[in-house]
Amino acid sequence: MNQTLFHQTKKQNLLILLFVLSSFSSIFAQFSRQDSLRGTLSAVRSCYDVTFYDLKLKVIPTSQSIEGSNTIYYKSTTDFKKMQVDLFANMQIVNIIQNDKPLKFTREGNATFINFADVQKKNKKYSIKIEYRGRPQIARNPPWDGGFTWKKDPNGKDWIVVSCEGTGASLWFPNKDHLSDEPDSVKITCAVPKGLMCVSNGNLRSTKDLKNDAPASDNKSLNGVSFQPFTEYEWFVSYPINNYNISLNIADYANFKDVYTAQDGEKLDLDYYVLKPNLEKAKTHFKQVKPMLACYEKLFGKYPFWKDGYALVETPYWGMEHQSAVAYGNNYRNNEYGFDFIIIHESGHEYFGNSLSCNDHAEMWIHESFTTYMEALYVECMQNYEKSIRYLEKQKSGIRNAEPMIGALGVNYPQPDSDIYYKGTWMLHTLRNVVNDDKIWFETLKGLATKFKISNVTTEQVIQYFNEKTGKDLTPIFNMYLKTKQIPVLQYQINSKSDNTIELRYRWKEATPMMPIKAGFGLQKYEVISPNTEWQTRVFEKVEGQELKIATELFYIKTEKL
Repeated sequence: MNQTLFHQTKKQNLLILLFVLSSFSSIFAQFSRQDSLRGTLSAVRSCYDVTFYDLKLKVIPTSQSIEGSNTIYYKSTTDFKKMQVDLFANMQIVNIIQNDKPLKFTREGNATFINFADVQKKNKKYSIKIEYRGRPQIARNPPWDGGFTWKKDPNGKDWIVVSCEGTGASLWFPNKDHLSDEPDSVKITCAVPKGLMCVSNGNLRSTKDLKNDAPASDNKSLNGVSFQPFTEYEWFVSYPINNYNISLNIADYANFKDVYTAQDGEKLDLDYYVLKPNLEKAKTHFKQVKPMLACYEKLFGKYPFWKDGYALVETPYWGMEHQSAVAYGNNYRNNEYGFDFIIIHESGHEYFGNSLSCNDHAEMWIHESFTTYMEALYVECMQNYEKSIRYLEKQKSGIRNAEPMIGALGVNYPQPDSDIYYKGTWMLHTLRNVVNDDKIWFETLKGLATKFKISNVTTEQVIQYFNEKTGKDLTPIFNMYLKTKQIPVLQYQINSKSDNTIELRYRWKEATPMMPIKAGFGLQKYEVISPNTEWQTRVFEKVEGQELKIATELFYIKTEKL
C-alpha cells in the first residue's frame, strides 16, 4: 500500500468510526434512566433468580383499582443485601415483609430498591411479600399500549382485561420485570365481584365465595360503608412463564370444553371462555383449533404446556399470546384463506415466544418472525404450497425496512417496527430456499422448537443451531437481514440466444453474503444460481408460453432488469 492510499484509508476508517460512534450516541440518547433500570441486569437484579410468584389480589371495578400482594420466592446467586424489584411509580407499595418483619426500601420511578438487614446468602432460598394497591395504567390502544381495559359487555356487565407486553407486567404487580428471569411456576389468586369470573393462566384450582367483609369504598351505605360480595378464583401455572404472559380476564364468561388427541394418544384439555351471547358462534368458530394443533404438532412437536391445557379467552382487544390462556378478540372472523389468523398466530406463540423465549426485548424477532412464518406454514399444511406463497406475498407488503430487526440490548428496547413480523417471516422463507432441502429445513425448525423447549435463547444460539442442522454457514445471511437494512439487489439481463434457448446474465449490484437464489420458469422449474458481483451467465431452454424470471416469490431480494 502506498503512502497516499494509506492515509486515505486511515481517513476513511476514522470517518467510519466517527459515524458508528455518533450512531450509537443517537441510539442510546433515545433511552432514559428508567429504560436502563428495566432493561439492564444490574448487580441488584442479577443477584437473585425468581423461582415462584404467589400473586393475590382483588380487582375493584367501581374504582378501577386493584389491591393485594405478591410473594416473590427466589434463590440468591451471590451474597447481597440490596435487590431491585419493579412496580410502576403510580402504584403504592404498602409494605415489604420478610419473615414477618418489614424491610426498608426506596423507589426511583418504576424501580424499587429493597434493603435487607441480613445478608441473603448465595444459593439459599428466600421470599419477600410485597403488599401494594392503586389504579393501574389504562391501556389506550390494547394490546400495543399496555394496561388494564375496563369495558362493559353487551349485557352491561363489567369486562376487564390486562395486556402488558413491552410496557411490562410491573404496571400491575411487583416483580422482576426482565424477560430473562421467568418464574418456574406461578399462583394467581384473584377476587372479583360476585357474578363475574376471573380467567387466568394454567389450571383453575378452586373457586370460593368470600364473606361479605370487603368494603366497596365508593359505594356507601347509610352507615357510610357497604359490603360487596366477591368471588375468589385460584389459578396455577406449572411451567416457567414470561411476566407479560401472566394475565387476568374478568367477565360474565360462558365456558365450554373439548379434547385434542395427540399423535401418541395423549389427551389435551381445551377450554374456551367467551361472552355468553357469543357461545353458539364460538362453538362453531373454534372448531379450527384442533386441526391447527395437529398441524403444529407435526411441524414443531407436541403442544409445549400440556399439563396446563390450552385455552382461548375472549377479550375486547384483538389478541395476545398469554400462555395457556390465549387472548382472542377478532370477532369470529375468518380471512380469505378460511381461517382466523388471530387464533393461528397467537396460538403459534405458544411455541415461539412462550416456550422458546428471548432474553431481551431487542431480540423479539425470535418471537414474532417465527410465529408470523407459522401462519404461512399453516396454510401450506392445511391447503398447499402455492397458496402459502400467495399468503407470504400478502405479508410482504407490510415490510418497511426502516431499521434493523435487532435493537439495542440491555435498555428495554421497545421494538416499535413491524419488520420483526413481516421482514422476519420473509427472512425465514428466504433461508428455506437457500437451504433448498425441505427435509433438512423442517427437521431444523422442529429441532429448534424441541431442543429449546421452555427455555430462553439468544440470536446467536438460534443461528448456531441453524448452521449445525443445515450444514451451511447461514450467519452472514441472518446478520444481513437482522442487523442491517441491506436488501440484496440482483441486476440481470435476458437475451434470446436461439429459437430454443435464452440467456440470463446476472450479478449482485453490491457485495452481498454468498447467497444462492433461483431463476427459471416457475416453482417447479427453477434452477439454483449463485450470483456474486461479477457478471455470470446461465443458458435455459425455453418453455412454451412462459417467461424466464427471478424467483422473487422465494427470496427477499430486489431486482433491477437492465
